[in-house]
Amino acid sequence: MLDRYMIPIIKTPLNFTAKICINNDISADKVTWCSFLLGLCALPSLWLEQYTLALTFIILNRIGDGLDGAIARLTSPSDAGGFLDITLDFLFYALIPFGFILANPDQNAVWGALLIISFVGTGSSFLAFASIAAKQKIENPVYRNKSLYYMSGVAEGTETIAIFIAFCIWPQHFPILAAIFALICFFTAGNRIWAGYQTIQQSEVNSFKDTEE
Repeated sequence: MLDRYMIPIIKTPLNFTAKICINNDISADKVTWCSFLLGLCALPSLWLEQYTLALTFIILNRIGDGLDGAIARLTSPSDAGGFLDITLDFLFYALIPFGFILANPDQNAVWGALLIISFVGTGSSFLAFASIAAKQKIENPVYRNKSLYYMSGVAEGTETIAIFIAFCIWPQHFPILAAIFALICFFTAGNRIWAGYQTIQQSEVNSFKDTEE
């Protein structure tokens, strides 16, 4: 929901940094892998309840996630890079609640598992629609430079980063924060399923009419 407002704010510093990377032969895929490896470091940090350190790795991962896209747009965006980026993103998203489960299973296990399930809902509805949208040649009206069709929702990247930061600042409140965000994610998934179904169905109707004419 907030991504469309945040992207213009961070675009200039990301493009500036991206140009430096390009001048030093640092590709988008290299940044994708490096940011993912930094994100992986958040897992043992959370397990050891080193929340400030975990937060540092989370922020570095998210900066890298924005930077690889900026590099790609300034050079040559590729479907392979887009596939790598989104796949590693979803793996990273699932690792964070898992880290809190490891840190305090008695308190966090149920709510962390619920949050992971909600991520499956948002991720699967997003990716399933993206694959069909490409087949149906449905244009992306919001994020035209993305490799995959981006369906907007209440829970997007900005909201996810914000809740991860909140988890690390107030780990004692992880259950209630995870429960609230899981509900938001379920709402987003439900909205995407409904909107995606309607959009694809209308596209099929239009295609059928075109063939008849």
